[in-house]
Amino acid sequence: MTRLLAIRLSALGDVIHTVPAVMSLRGAFDVSWVVEAPYAELVQIVTGVNTIPVRLKKWSLNSILTARESVRDFDVAVDFQGLIKSALLARIAAPDRYGFAKDAVRERPAALFYNHRIRIDQSKHVVDWNRELAAALTGNQRPTNDNWSAFPQDAQNKLTAFTNKIVLLPGTGRLEKIWPLERFRVLVKRYGDRSLVVSGPGEESLARAIGGPSAPETNLRELAFILQRAQVVVGGDTGPLHLADALGTRVVGLYGPTDPARNGPYGQLDRTIRHSKTMESITAEEVIRKIEE
Repeated sequence: MTRLLAIRLSALGDVIHTVPAVMSLRGAFDVSWVVEAPYAELVQIVTGVNTIPVRLKKWSLNSILTARESVRDFDVAVDFQGLIKSALLARIAAPDRYGFAKDAVRERPAALFYNHRIRIDQSKHVVDWNRELAAALTGNQRPTNDNWSAFPQDAQNKLTAFTNKIVLLPGTGRLEKIWPLERFRVLVKRYGDRSLVVSGPGEESLARAIGGPSAPETNLRELAFILQRAQVVVGGDTGPLHLADALGTRVVGLYGPTDPARNGPYGQLDRTIRHSKTMESITAEEVIRKIEE
């Protein structure tokens, strides 16, 4: 069977948005996925494909050369990321390389490394971008059979007290995507012990500033356990929000600089709030209304 390398290195939300496309390639190809090491376990469990963990977040030519031995001798490579570093991996991996057309890649020189530059409908959600890229190889967008329910780690003894909560996610990858902390405080004041502030590495100061009940430090699978068992998850455009959506939990997405039509929680776009490109335009009162719905 033709050996195919899927490339989407990071971040968490983007990896989640690539899962349906990679799943659609299974069956037609012997699929492997090269991904940043922190997400390798998620990819392996949810998709069942072979994973190749790398550490290229702070990349250099030397780090690419170090990774090359693990990505050699594929027949086809598909770059879902559109960065120079991901395109270089595709160039090393396979003679036949697919990626987005130049107007859709994040770093335009990346398109120079592809044999096949696929035009997609950029008005659609990024999940559909990825599906269209995969369909260029299969001829159709196959249904997916991903296994999200298997990912949360059984952490009953440690985390049962933190389930069935209104989970608040104050952190995001970019400062301009953070909803004002004083409005998270309004939610904590309203819901009290029913609320739970969940923060990732380096976000502990946000949780302290909001106050209220906080989750303990967790790994990614333990975080999924909490999210899967939440009443509702509230947060901006961040990986844990997309993880909650993938796990089937109800969410309220808060959006400003990014467009939910393109980057929102794919299964619940009707549960997002966006008025302008600034998070300050979203009031606590309308978030409470969404939660109560």
